[in-house]
Amino acid sequence: SMQVVFLHPDLGIGGAERLVVDAALALKSKGHRVSFITAHHDRAHCFEETKDGTFSINVAGDWLPRKIMGGFHAVCAYIRMIYITLYLVFASSFKPDVVFCDQISVCIPIIRLASRAKVVFYCHYPDKLLTGRESWMKWLYRKPLDWMEERTTGMAHFVLVNSHFTARIFRGAFTSLKDIETHVLHPTINSTTFDKAMNSRLRLNNSTLPSTAKYIFLSINRYERKKNLELAIKALDTLRDRVSHDDWGMTHFLMAGGYDERVSENVNHHKELVRLVENLKLQSKITFLRSVTSTQKMALLSSSTAVLYTPSNEHFGIVPVEAMYMKKPVIGVNSGGPKETILDGITGFLCKGDAESFADAMLRFVKDPTLSAKMGAAGRERVKNNFSFEKFATTLNGIIQSVARLSRELSVYSKS
Repeated sequence: SMQVVFLHPDLGIGGAERLVVDAALALKSKGHRVSFITAHHDRAHCFEETKDGTFSINVAGDWLPRKIMGGFHAVCAYIRMIYITLYLVFASSFKPDVVFCDQISVCIPIIRLASRAKVVFYCHYPDKLLTGRESWMKWLYRKPLDWMEERTTGMAHFVLVNSHFTARIFRGAFTSLKDIETHVLHPTINSTTFDKAMNSRLRLNNSTLPSTAKYIFLSINRYERKKNLELAIKALDTLRDRVSHDDWGMTHFLMAGGYDERVSENVNHHKELVRLVENLKLQSKITFLRSVTSTQKMALLSSSTAVLYTPSNEHFGIVPVEAMYMKKPVIGVNSGGPKETILDGITGFLCKGDAESFADAMLRFVKDPTLSAKMGAAGRERVKNNFSFEKFATTLNGIIQSVARLSRELSVYSKS
């Protein structure tokens, strides 16, 4: 049994947060002592496992700013991460064998210098590629941060990535680290939670879903522009012209998304989508849901015919895995992580990222009401065979144990 501490900047609701919570659950299931240190944890906007006593959650530095004069988000994130790292090393009682960190690598050299812990870094996607360089000022601002990200990532004892797609992007983005071995650890789902939901046969009420709905399409994603949620709405608009009047009357779309009042993009983009629906006169056909609970998400998945997953070049994307485990086919864009999860024509459809292609796939489920169950069963088997929680837990446990045995001289950094 080892002590493993997770350093994560904000324990909210999102794919990165779901991953670290599942990783913590996996290591706890293998007998390790697991704790979190974070700069922000809102009990009204977090995963259940982070507030029900499953883990020790330690918050430090929440008083530090998230932005300065409306900008400098990255610098503030780096400062907050450095603060929680200093808290771990100098103010906490933790003496971890392994520190698991993700998203922000600036904490790694501090841990290396000030503790005996080994460091595992999980790269969801290089941060330097997530922000634009619209002006020379922005380029100048990002240059030292990009250098620091590459340099500090290389100091980890072990680097994990969430997909083969991200592994390729990692090697291209960090040229000085191209010889470092990255290991793919696909995210998983905590299948126990999903099994309970399926057994309880959760259903939606009529205020969420009209009683006439038979063909129910679902989108689950944060209200962010990069998630391309407009594509789902435009696909529904395109489908309207391709189905009979009766079938259109039985079609409904549910858009559920992560929504945080503190994040201006969530608020603004939700308004943009509502305006788009109004312009297309689809108000009676779409229900918007914000910040759904885990129970609501299960009910949404249970009630749907198929799930629309609209981001292009998504780094991994956990929603398709969740949907397939709940026996629901997924219509996704033929790029990025979904190419590693969705089997085209078997567990769903991989499409071009345009409304016509998505509408074509949606039409298949309207024309053949048996298709959803058939593809859903295949999806369930795919997740059980390739993305199971037990497989994830066993792999991660092996990594943690091997990292803990490393001497400081045998680090990834010393090879670079």
